[in-house]
Amino acid sequence: MFFVLSKLLDFLISPTVWLAGLLGLTFLLRRSRWRRQLLGLTVALALVLTNGALVNEALLAWEVPPVTLRELGRHDAGVLLTGITKGRKSPHDRVYVEQGADRLLHTLWLYRAGRIRTIIVSGGSGALGGAKTRTEAQELAILLRLAGVPREAILLETRSRNTRENALNTKYVLSQHPEIKSIVLITSAFHERRALGCFRKVGLQPTVFPASYYSTDRQPTLSYWLVPSDEAPRLWSILIHEMVGYAAYWVRGYL
Repeated sequence: MFFVLSKLLDFLISPTVWLAGLLGLTFLLRRSRWRRQLLGLTVALALVLTNGALVNEALLAWEVPPVTLRELGRHDAGVLLTGITKGRKSPHDRVYVEQGADRLLHTLWLYRAGRIRTIIVSGGSGALGGAKTRTEAQELAILLRLAGVPREAILLETRSRNTRENALNTKYVLSQHPEIKSIVLITSAFHERRALGCFRKVGLQPTVFPASYYSTDRQPTLSYWLVPSDEAPRLWSILIHEMVGYAAYWVRGYL
């Protein structure tokens, strides 16, 4: 039930839905004395949602800061969290990835640089109804194999549907491989905070290695602060979704 409700919540907390709702309410109450206030609130929300600097500042505050290779050191394994493939896109003779593919590329980078010896790919399907073909972990494993990572260096966890299950099922995988003493948790920077909380809650103490940043470096220019961005509403949606998810996990005791 929690899994299904989380998918419904994704829609309800979208800032675009809020804006559309305010526009609709303003139209319905166009003869009401509240029309002016609703119109002002709608305009203010639109200005905030399209301001690229504001959402970038929010992302800079929320995303876990980058970690250099020197700071990371060397570890037995890297845990790559899925959620970056499009399993329902045909034809199914290839693997489709989304913007979060930096998770995969940075995991490969760590492996090639000798910072990790084993890659644990954790993830089943986060879609309602389950995956129709391969699990997300299997799809990323295909790409790792094509990039030259030997089969024996890849461990798969294919049952997880969310971050909480990633942590629980990764702990089980590690219990079957006592030779793995230290792990690196590799996921998107905006998601790293929640993922780390889940892994610590089940008794694991990974080193973080955030990837796939949505934020950019702050710019000391007027255009940075004033020019509207058509990308900003999508970034607000991603950030708000993650913050609500973090709060929901905290309430349920997953963090």
